[in-house]
Amino acid sequence: MSAKLNSLIYSIGAFLFTLTFAIAVPILCRPFYYLEIKMLHIEERTGYSYQVIRGAFDEVMDYLVFNRPFGTGELAWSPSGKSHFEDCRFLFQLDFLVLALSALLIITIVLLYRKHRISIYCFRGYSPLFYTGIFNIALIATLGIWGTLSFDTLFVAFHRAFFPGKTNWIFDYEKDQIINILPEEFFFHCVILILGIILILSAFFLFCGMKQKKRDVV
Repeated sequence: MSAKLNSLIYSIGAFLFTLTFAIAVPILCRPFYYLEIKMLHIEERTGYSYQVIRGAFDEVMDYLVFNRPFGTGELAWSPSGKSHFEDCRFLFQLDFLVLALSALLIITIVLLYRKHRISIYCFRGYSPLFYTGIFNIALIATLGIWGTLSFDTLFVAFHRAFFPGKTNWIFDYEKDQIINILPEEFFFHCVILILGIILILSAFFLFCGMKQKKRDVV
């Protein structure tokens, strides 16, 4: 393959890794939610005990991440609610798959380059990582501004994009009580965490790109 094509693949791989890694963090880091229980006063807002809230959350996450039997602890759920979590489980597994594949792709490209099996094109002297960082920051700025101005519209747009033609993501708080322990503020904080991780990785990419300017290295 040509050096330019290698650079493009490298950039795409770095972008996908950044995005899927950032998304995987709040999914896999359960203590993040445990802290939210207290910060958002979910016990007081719902009337559920800490044990009930945590048990329901853990059971749902076990289903989404480890494919264990579906359940919401002591909280009620409906077939429609379960179907939405089935859709979420597919997206979670897809995120993990893309994360693994993009990491493998990046490692492969770096190893091949260091063994002089392929070459990398540096546009205007900057490595592909530099431009990936710029694109990531532009994405962060767009989503950040949108979310700050109207998180509701961003939330709805996200669900319409990833769950096209479906309305099962609109929960009835009496039939699917799990929604009571997942307030909108929690998802807003998840978005902030995801964007923060992307920003940190992007800053690292920019640093590497600027450091390697005018050098034909990965």
